[in-house]
This record gives sequence, C-alpha cells and structure tokens, in this order.
Amino acid sequence: MLQLRKLAEICDFRACEFSTVASPVKNICVVGSGLMGSGIAQVAAQASMMVTLVDKTDAILHKSKEYIQNNLQRLAKKQCKEDIKAQAPIIENAMEKIVMTTNLEQGVQKADLVIEAIVENLPVKQKLFEQIEAAITRPTLLASNTSSLKLQDIAKNLKNKSRFGGLHFFNPVPIMKLCEVIRLTETSDDTFNALQTFGKAVGKTTVTCKDVPGFIVNRLLVPYLIEAIRMAERGDASPRDIDTAMKLGASYPMGPFELLDYVGLDTTKFILDGWHESYPYEKQFDPSPMLNKLVAAGKLGKKSGEGFYTYK
Repeated sequence: MLQLRKLAEICDFRACEFSTVASPVKNICVVGSGLMGSGIAQVAAQASMMVTLVDKTDAILHKSKEYIQNNLQRLAKKQCKEDIKAQAPIIENAMEKIVMTTNLEQGVQKADLVIEAIVENLPVKQKLFEQIEAAITRPTLLASNTSSLKLQDIAKNLKNKSRFGGLHFFNPVPIMKLCEVIRLTETSDDTFNALQTFGKAVGKTTVTCKDVPGFIVNRLLVPYLIEAIRMAERGDASPRDIDTAMKLGASYPMGPFELLDYVGLDTTKFILDGWHESYPYEKQFDPSPMLNKLVAAGKLGKKSGEGFYTYK
C-alpha cells in the first residue's frame, strides 16, 4: 500500500477521533498481523471492539503485539503528558480487547467481520477466503484490505459474495484518516452499509469507489509516480529537480521520487506489473525500464539503503 505522508518527519502521532456512530460490528477478526493488520486491530480495539488477530506463528504475533503496544504508549504520552498514571489505562483498555492466535478456524468463530490483511498475492488471498468461508458458521461479513488487486478476482471462489467487500486502510492506520470502501456488484446493501459504518466507527472518513484498479488514491497516485519516472527516463529533468518542483510548485510534502523510495520501489513495481497484466492495452501501465533495473539490482529505496537516492 502506498503512503501519502511520511510518519516520522511530516506528521505527529495522534489519536484518531472515533465516531459515535453505532456499528453492527462488535467483534472483528483480522487475518495478517503486519503493519496494516496490526494497525487495523489497534484502531478497532480503541473503538471498544473485541479483536482477534490471526497469523502463522506466535513469533510474528509477538512482534505485532509489541508494535501495537509501542503505538499506544506514544499515544498515551501525548494525551497525558502531565499525568503518568493516566497513561497506563489508555494502553491497557485497548490491549485487553485484542486476542492473538495462530488458529484461523478458532479466530473467525465469533467475528461479525473478518478483515484480510495479508500479502498482495492473488492466489494466496483466494485460498485464504475459501478457508475463512468454510470455517465461519454465522452470517459474518468478509473484507479485503487489498490496495492493488481487484476484489472480484479475490472473491472468485466465494460461494456467497453478498457479504464480501473492500476496506482499504492507509498506512500507518492509526494516523491516516481515510478508508476506501469498495463493493462488488454482488455486495448487498446491508453489507456495504455495515462496512461504511465500521470505517466511521474506527475513526475514519470513508469514501466509496467501484472495483477499479487502485480504487481512488492509488489509481491517481501510481500513474503520477510512474510519469515522474518516465520523465527521468526521457531525460526531461533529474529526480531531484522533479522532487523540488513538486514540493515548491505544488506544495506536496514529498516529491515523487522521495515517496517512491519511502514506500519501496518493489512495492510500486508489483502494483504496476499487476495492472499491466490485467490491462495490457493501457499505455500508462507499461513497465518502466528504470524502475525494473533498480529493483533487479536490489535498490528498493530507504529500506535497502539506496533507490533513486542513497541513504546512510
């Protein structure tokens, strides 16, 4: 998932303003405890929902627990700077609502809503939703947090698509205030409304979109980033000058190449390749030689120490 703001340098860690809208969802299960899954679990717990977080190993879940606790500690310190004793309840009230397990079948049993937040791999997601549907014994809502895959493809093997939709959160989930809510043609009105209400209940502004590549944000953002790369490929301008122009001329907090390095060049390539495969006649989704070369060389951006820029 692509990020629009740089957490450490651009924005302060602050609490979401949780809605007073009553949600029919009281118990959720999040499958996948990476940054996205952990963030979704955190905001749901902060909204007084019971959360079951599922992943493959206890070690992975332990890292997720530490991540959520650290987030809550930072939040508590900001909210209660002068009152150390008041910080503990903020952390405890959220953490006591989160249960972690490696057993998918047990994890989904009590859930009103199951949210998938695993790797962006279509066959893996399809198989997971088959397993979830086989395990649930009640009218549970199902949602994917995919940022780049078509929901229709993810739901291909579901027997009941009326209870399925998309909930695309943005990273870092506790800070970013947007959630894109996506429906298929088969998604029922009740499901669609419940997903929107859930998004609002966990403190997000919800927008809705059809099941199109990248939904709203990434459909606009990825072509912008790729066009910046194509300008550099043609020799129109240097990455640094393009970044400077967009920051000073368009008031963007980050230039496109800074953002590409921050989110990971492999992530952008993965999304672009998927769109090109699905829509081979869309020229804007054509592969980028410059991007492919950097990824092949292991230059993935900040996380590898080098991308379009070099990091120490």
